[in-house]
Amino acid sequence: MLEADFPLLKQQTLQVLDDLAASTTLEEDSIVVIGCSSSEVVGRKIGTAGSAEAAAQIVAAVLEARQKYNFHVAFQCCEHLNRALVVERATMKAFHLEEVTVIPVPTAGGQTASTAYKALHQPVLVESIQAHAGIDIGDTLIGMHLRPVAVPVRPTLRTIGEAHVTMAKTRPKLIGGARAIYVLD
Repeated sequence: MLEADFPLLKQQTLQVLDDLAASTTLEEDSIVVIGCSSSEVVGRKIGTAGSAEAAAQIVAAVLEARQKYNFHVAFQCCEHLNRALVVERATMKAFHLEEVTVIPVPTAGGQTASTAYKALHQPVLVESIQAHAGIDIGDTLIGMHLRPVAVPVRPTLRTIGEAHVTMAKTRPKLIGGARAIYVLD
């Protein structure tokens, strides 16, 4: 990926976030989890070539969309930190999450999580969440941080940079069997 293409990453990320917002209700009681391999974004193997420039564009786009749609955001770290999540302290308190003590760096946590940690107002790390929606940029496996019933969302863009993009929203479980009613007429 050429350096001149980095600003395009922000536009692509904003487009994908708009697609997610169009598919589900994102509001002040929603958490969106972001998993991102900046290595994959620049066309390299996950975990091998983190890009501060790519991560900065993607984090900036997510934070811009957070302001626009008023959701909470959680940035997933890599497996070296057991996929812990970077969130605002206010998010941790609002959702009664448990803080863990570590600071993500590019070599342990990943470039995107490290960049997000520096960009947030009062960043903390939490071990797990149950997000209402998520975007996975570069096949980072965010499923462990989504609510139990995840529904795929097809973005208008299949890649951000060189990285494959998948998205999901969640819904409550449908319970009750054949006689259950799910919608009142």
